[in-house]
Amino acid sequence: MNPAKVSDKPARSWSFGSAPGAVPLLGHVLALWRRPLQFLASLPAHGDVVEIRLGPSRAYLACHPDLVHQVLVNPRTFDKGGLFDKARQLLGNSLSVSRGDAHRFQRRVIQPAFHSTRIAAYTAAVGDDTRTALGSWRAGQTQDISEAMHALLMRVAARTLFSTSADERTIEEARHCLRTVSQGIYKRTIAPLGIMEKLPTPGNRRYDHANARLREIVDTMISERRRSEEDHGDLLSTLLRAEHPDTGQQLTDEEVLDQVVTFLVAGSETTASTLAFVFHLLGAHPGAEQRVHDEIDAAIGDRSPVFDDLPKLEYTRAVITEALRLYPPSWMSMRVAAVDTDLGGHPVPAGALVLYSAQALHHNAELFPDPEEFVPERWLGERAKEVPRGALLPFGAGSHKCIGDVLALTETALIVATIASRWRLRPIPGTRLRPEPKATLEAGPLPMICEPR
Repeated sequence: MNPAKVSDKPARSWSFGSAPGAVPLLGHVLALWRRPLQFLASLPAHGDVVEIRLGPSRAYLACHPDLVHQVLVNPRTFDKGGLFDKARQLLGNSLSVSRGDAHRFQRRVIQPAFHSTRIAAYTAAVGDDTRTALGSWRAGQTQDISEAMHALLMRVAARTLFSTSADERTIEEARHCLRTVSQGIYKRTIAPLGIMEKLPTPGNRRYDHANARLREIVDTMISERRRSEEDHGDLLSTLLRAEHPDTGQQLTDEEVLDQVVTFLVAGSETTASTLAFVFHLLGAHPGAEQRVHDEIDAAIGDRSPVFDDLPKLEYTRAVITEALRLYPPSWMSMRVAAVDTDLGGHPVPAGALVLYSAQALHHNAELFPDPEEFVPERWLGERAKEVPRGALLPFGAGSHKCIGDVLALTETALIVATIASRWRLRPIPGTRLRPEPKATLEAGPLPMICEPR
């Protein structure tokens, strides 16, 4: 996706600054609450390392890709934790939030589930699910493409995880639970105090009920699969049978539950939002859309796209990469300094929060010329080599990099090819894209008109 570029420039002198606009007691919490994307994108102008205030606490945002790399590849110095621990309300102690020995054990046990041969098998049902969803589309129909992609990807994620054991009503209930939790988890994460989430407000009650019900649904499916002892060839069977290659140790039911919930979030929320952004961008850029259609027609013709077609869709993959640059699903994350250390020569005390933001990196004009423009060509040929190493970060890096990144990209490309081979999506005049930063970056409502090709 992003060829490594080795720089021969001399070591630079890092700059340090403070974010403007802090208010008494709250610091920058209001900015992160009300307009987080704009706030984060504005910070690289103030330094390579920028101090922000979260209530009474100081946090540090790494704004240069080299410093972000330093944070991500040194987990013993910059470990998972801090406010990120609130994500455990949804994700438990899964791979995405665990640390230390627990994380290393989980990753080694789970990694075979994402081998290339497994990914090809998982995506076998993606085309079928997509064509089934398209069967209800009609010429001239207005379709909220964001809602449609979330519904489709929840079915895809459930099929990948649970094979035939999940009925449509249960999948839809799980989707609504997941949406409710996703809407609330970000504000709980950045809130400097934990008081608000403990109040018996209607929003908190909906959040708590949805979180508990989602985990109940998943737990029931795990218990049913344990009893059957049948290998369905899906991700759940893989998790239940996975063993540490050295010790033979397996995941407990609680660990499997946490992983499955995490994969539901990653496999539905993030990929669905990326697809919505892709179709919005193509609808707004007819030249790029035509090029995608021409490429798909030449590579696939009249038949349905399959896994083996994807390497031929170079420009389509560039469109997806550019959508991930403009609208990174994991738009902000954080670590905690495990020891006294420094970042760019600036001292960072043990316990301090260290943030990094794909949103800030991807919209930095020093890294990407014309950063607000949709330019898929920046990921093609020699031009792709001009992108600084580490400047594109949609899935993280280091030992905590998203384990399902290849699966997500594969599913995204296959769904784009399947839909674009049959339909052209036109934005409703006057529709304005309003990205919604939640647990992941979401597209919000995007009504589009369906035109058969």
